[in-house]
Amino acid sequence: MKKKNVAVVMGGYSDEYKVSLKSGKLIYDSLDRDLYNVYEVVILKDDWYFLDDRGQKAVINKADFSVNLSSGFDVKFDVCFNIIHGKPGENGELQAYWDTIGQVYTGCEFYQSALTFNKKDTLAVLSKYGIPAAKSVYLRKNETFNEDEIIADLGLPLFVKPNQSGSSLGITKVKEKAEFQKALDFAFAEDDEILIETFLNGMEVSVGVLDYQGETIVLGITEIVSHKEFFDYEAKYEGASEEITPARIDDETRIKVEEIAKRAYDSLGMSGFSRSEFIIVEGTPYMLEMNTNPGFSPTSILPQQAQHYGISLKDLCGNEVEKALAKK
Repeated sequence: MKKKNVAVVMGGYSDEYKVSLKSGKLIYDSLDRDLYNVYEVVILKDDWYFLDDRGQKAVINKADFSVNLSSGFDVKFDVCFNIIHGKPGENGELQAYWDTIGQVYTGCEFYQSALTFNKKDTLAVLSKYGIPAAKSVYLRKNETFNEDEIIADLGLPLFVKPNQSGSSLGITKVKEKAEFQKALDFAFAEDDEILIETFLNGMEVSVGVLDYQGETIVLGITEIVSHKEFFDYEAKYEGASEEITPARIDDETRIKVEEIAKRAYDSLGMSGFSRSEFIIVEGTPYMLEMNTNPGFSPTSILPQQAQHYGISLKDLCGNEVEKALAKK
């Protein structure tokens, strides 16, 4: 059987590109070389390129996402394994482009990517399926608002976060009114839309969900114990947190979290990797967001959960490729 050409597509347009490069490297190393010819493709704002076995760069032809090597050999990809965090691989832009040129790719499609990248819209849709979320206020840049009314409505502390951003970039926990405007400015530096959310005092958990061999499964529930005020960028990627898998919760709560996480995944018509964040308050899981291209570096939560579940990274990544090929 002829091997399929798989491009592991990493990078991105935000500060998350550094994490994406690590995630891409792990997937690149994990894919079965007996089944696939595996290639590295990096997408940055001003540079889309292919890396050959010697680390030499070749420009990606955007007309059909192929590459022409100096040897005169053209490489066309049977599948693109999308592991870009943030724009353009997690907000639907890349998926829409690939759909236009007929390129097959892993993970969810354009609509699900665009929807889940928008925290406000995701939570609004999921509320129709009985999935609770924190009380919130949505603001656009330069929109007029009453600071006192928002604080009175949501209480202190509260969270200010970009509506469309990842890796906890631009998020502030506001404890005092004097911190409010600075938090808005910080969030608006990341996105033109922000969410202001009431503080939920409970256990934060991260839940990996995916469709594996025809079934929606929960890979694991990981308890997040941050050494910072919350699970921010430093806590996620620079070791300022403990990640405990499985989470230290009773069976009744575990079943409830698993059921809600699966319901959210299936209700949105998801496919591929996902990692949803919840705060558990008195046994009730409140959803914060869903990530459709979660971190996949050696220290990331999803690979840890797969190991706990008993699925090898080779099988986990191969499953994504085979699903994409089946769609083709």
